[in-house]
Amino acid sequence: MRSSLNPLPRSFFARSTCTVARELLGCRLLRLFDGERLSGTIVETEAYVGEEDLACHARAGRTARTAIMYGAAGFSYVYFTYGMHWMLNAITEDEGFPAAVLIRGLEPGEGLEEMRKRRGIQDSHLLCSGPARLTQALNIQGEENGLDLCNKGSNIWIEACRKVPRSRIVATPRIGISSTPEPWRSIPWRYFVDGNPFVSRSLRDSLKRTTSSGAKQRASG
Repeated sequence: MRSSLNPLPRSFFARSTCTVARELLGCRLLRLFDGERLSGTIVETEAYVGEEDLACHARAGRTARTAIMYGAAGFSYVYFTYGMHWMLNAITEDEGFPAAVLIRGLEPGEGLEEMRKRRGIQDSHLLCSGPARLTQALNIQGEENGLDLCNKGSNIWIEACRKVPRSRIVATPRIGISSTPEPWRSIPWRYFVDGNPFVSRSLRDSLKRTTSSGAKQRASG
């Protein structure tokens, strides 16, 4: 079992969503399930920022589902989509401003056998390479909505692990929002570790889907 570090402080999340999305890369997500630690290093994220972002759930304003996005940073936002998948997000920014980072991909660490059992596959590259895969592998469902990611007592928390050099971070348009109007569909708010085999879609695959020459870039400050 790996040693455990202190969870990231709330101040980490209470910043620009894009900054948080980039700096979560290399951090470790931990899940305590039935007394076993399941963990992985975050290698892919997406930023969703405010009511003006037409790809963000908050575009419709405050609802029963999105109310948590208007709350304090550092809490989990877990929602059900396509009638079959759970998605894990971390709330960001100041209270009252709805924004979150979607955790899109993990490099699996602890609890590989449990993850394989839950996913029904052996290939470690397919355990957590995608937001629905990782929630299935870590048994994250609706009950985990609203948990404090800055507190180990929540059974899900995020720790600083290793810092990813800015030169290895790539930004591309977000995935799965093809019906979203421009410019929101092409804004490069998906971040991932270049060359990491546990990313849901490689840079080459992303470029195939990119029609705008400015839609892909190295992550900037």
